[in-house]
Amino acid sequence: MTTLLLILLSLTELVLLTVVILFFIRLKKSESLLMELQSKQQEFINKLHFNAQLENELVNTFEKRQAELSILDKQLEEKSAKLEKIIKQAQEFSKSPQFLRQIILTGHRAGKSASQLAKGTGLTLDEVELIIDQGG
Repeated sequence: MTTLLLILLSLTELVLLTVVILFFIRLKKSESLLMELQSKQQEFINKLHFNAQLENELVNTFEKRQAELSILDKQLEEKSAKLEKIIKQAQEFSKSPQFLRQIILTGHRAGKSASQLAKGTGLTLDEVELIIDQGG
């Protein structure tokens, strides 16, 4: 009976030893899997950090461009106001009697007819002929 008991204990020890070995094998696999997950998590965190930096740069660049566009818009409005002022002055000058008289006389000397000059200046044919008669 002692022999049987000894064999049973030895078998039990072998089974326990096998279970312990299997447990350590699983533990090593779990450990390697955990290390792999940690490295992938670190990579993910690095990518998130990189993306956050890119986003910040994009936002800063966008804000900078918006400020530049605002300045350009103000400059454009100023230039537009100046150009409108110059156009008004030019229109007033082109409607002045002296300027119209000069255009008509120059056009007449260049060989244009009175009707062509009337259409070009917006005056009537009689007015153009009167100016040509006075200037010629």
